[in-house]
Amino acid sequence: MITTNHVSIRIKIITLFLFTSMLFSCSESNQKQKEVDIQISYLAEQYEEKLDGRLILLLSKDNETEPRFQLRDDSKTCQGFGMDITNWDSETSIQFDSKSFGYPVQDFSELPSGEFYVQALFHKYETFNRADGHTVKLPMDRGEGQQWNKAPGNLYSTPQKISISNGKLPKLNITLDQKIPAITPPEDSKYIKHIKIKSKLLSDFWGRDMYVGAHVLLPEGWDSHPDVNYPLAIFHGHFPADFGGFRTTPPDENLKPEYSERFNVEGYNIMVQKEAYDFYKTWTGPNFPRVIAIEIQHPTPYYDDSYAVNSEAQGPYGDAITYELIPYIEKQFRGIGKGWSRFVYGGSTGGWESLAVQVKYPKEYGMCFAACPDPIDFRAYCLVNIYEDKNAYYKEGDFRKTLVAGHRDYLGNVDATLRDMNYKELVLGTKGRSGQQWDIWEATYSPIDEEGYPKRIWDRITGEIDKEVAQYWKENYDLAYILKRDWAKHGEDWKNKIHLYCGDMDNYYLNNAVYLAEEILSETTAPYYNGEVDYGDRAEHCWNGDHDNGNHISRLRYHRMFIKKYVDKVQKVAPRGADLKSWRY
Repeated sequence: MITTNHVSIRIKIITLFLFTSMLFSCSESNQKQKEVDIQISYLAEQYEEKLDGRLILLLSKDNETEPRFQLRDDSKTCQGFGMDITNWDSETSIQFDSKSFGYPVQDFSELPSGEFYVQALFHKYETFNRADGHTVKLPMDRGEGQQWNKAPGNLYSTPQKISISNGKLPKLNITLDQKIPAITPPEDSKYIKHIKIKSKLLSDFWGRDMYVGAHVLLPEGWDSHPDVNYPLAIFHGHFPADFGGFRTTPPDENLKPEYSERFNVEGYNIMVQKEAYDFYKTWTGPNFPRVIAIEIQHPTPYYDDSYAVNSEAQGPYGDAITYELIPYIEKQFRGIGKGWSRFVYGGSTGGWESLAVQVKYPKEYGMCFAACPDPIDFRAYCLVNIYEDKNAYYKEGDFRKTLVAGHRDYLGNVDATLRDMNYKELVLGTKGRSGQQWDIWEATYSPIDEEGYPKRIWDRITGEIDKEVAQYWKENYDLAYILKRDWAKHGEDWKNKIHLYCGDMDNYYLNNAVYLAEEILSETTAPYYNGEVDYGDRAEHCWNGDHDNGNHISRLRYHRMFIKKYVDKVQKVAPRGADLKSWRY
C-alpha cells in the first residue's frame, strides 16, 4: 500500500534528480563552450585601420595544399567555420565564436578525433554607400576574380598541426602572419590588348569609382588593314585573368605533366598549352574569319562576374557592358558597332549570360551560343522547381524526406547534395557574401531586403522556399518564361539567334532546364525561332556541341567553334547592304 509519505519521498527524489540533471547539463554545455578557446590576431603593420569582414577557421587532415584550398562541395572537403567581424583592430585578439556555423560538421563538439592542420583566414570587406540609400559591407574584387582564398589583402595564418580528442580542441593562439600580395596586371602584346574603363552607371550606383574591362584579341592583319571594321565576338564566362587559350609559342618542352581530377586525364596542362598554340596558328592562318574577340572582366562585390544583367543588389551591369564597355571597344579597335555584328557565346555561367543578354537586349546582339547554361527555366533550378516545391533541400513524403542531389558524375553517382553546397557557402559568408554560386544567383535575381542585401530564395538553414521572391525571379530572370511571355513582342528580333547546347548528364542537372526551354522554343510561331538545341550523350557539364571530342578538349575551343558558326549564319541576321566581305580577307 502506497502512503502519502511514500509519494512525498518519491516526489522529492524525482525533483532532486531533475535538478541534478539540469545542473549537469548546464555544466556540460558550459564545458563544451570552454573547450573552444581559439584566439586570433593580426599584425599591426598589416593594417592601420579597423577591419570588417569574414573570419574563417579551417581544419584539414593533410597539408599537401593549404586548408584554404581544400574547402569543397563533396566528401573530400576540409572542415570550415565562419563568423562575421566588425571594427577589428590589431591590438585586439578575437575569440573565435564556438557557436559559429560549420560545414560539413556544424558544431565544434562533433568534430572527429585525430590530428589535423588548422588555418585561419580573414576575408576583408569594404563599406559601400549605394545610391539606393543602403550602406552595405562587401568584399571588393582586387584583381583576383572574387576568390576568398586568393584575394589580395586578405590575411591568413601559417597552418599548424593540432590534435582533437572527443570534440575537444587545444587552446590556440593563431596569428594571421601572411598577407596575400597584389596581382600584377597582364601586359599588352601584338595580338592581345587589355582595357579598363570607369563606368559612370556603376559608379553612380555604388557610390564610388567602379570599373569594367576586357581582354581584346585582335585579328590577323588588323594593323595592315586600317580601313576595315570587324564583327565583335563576345565570350562570356567566369573572370578571366587574361585572354585564355591563346599562345604564340609551342608547349614548354620541360613542362611536368599534371593530372586533372576533373577530367581524369594525365598531362592535361600540356594539352592546354598545345590547344592554345593550335588556336594561335588557326587564328593567324589564311582561312579563319577576321573578327575581334573579347573576354570581359566584370567582377562585382558578390562574385567573379555580374551575370551581365541589371539587378537590384549589383546595379546596372547589363547596361554598363552593353552601352558603355562594348561601344568603347568598338570605337578603339574598329568594330562595326551594329547589333547584328555582335555575337555572344559561353558555357555554364557564360552560357546563361549569353542567352540573357540576347533576351534582355534583343536588338543589341546578333546571335547567341549558350552551352551548358546555368538554369534558364526556374521550373528546373537544378533539381528544384521554385514555383511548386515547398523545400529546396528535401523531397518530402508522409513518412520520410530525401535530400535533393546537387552534383553527379556522368553515370549518375551523387557526391554532393544541394544542402551541402548551400551550407558551405554559409560558412564563407552571410547575407549572400560567400562569393559562390548559389549566392550570386540570389545577388543577380533577387530583390533586396531591408538592409540592402539580396533576399533569400530559400532559408539557408531549412531550405524553405520564399514564393514571393520566386515570383520576382520569374518575371525578371526566368529566361525561358520571358521568351514565351514576350515572343509576340520580340520574336522577330530573336529568330535565327538562339542556340543551346547541353550534355544530358550535366553534373548540375542543367539539362533539365534546357529541355523545358526547348519545348517553349519549338512551339514558337510567327516567327519560328529557327535556332538550334543539341544534347551530348552522357556528356557532363561544359559540353558545348562538339560530338567528336571530350569535354576536356572541346571546352578549350569555344572561340574557334562559335566564331565559325556565327560567320556561317551571319547573313540571316545582317540587314541588306551590310558589309559581309571586307573583314573576310
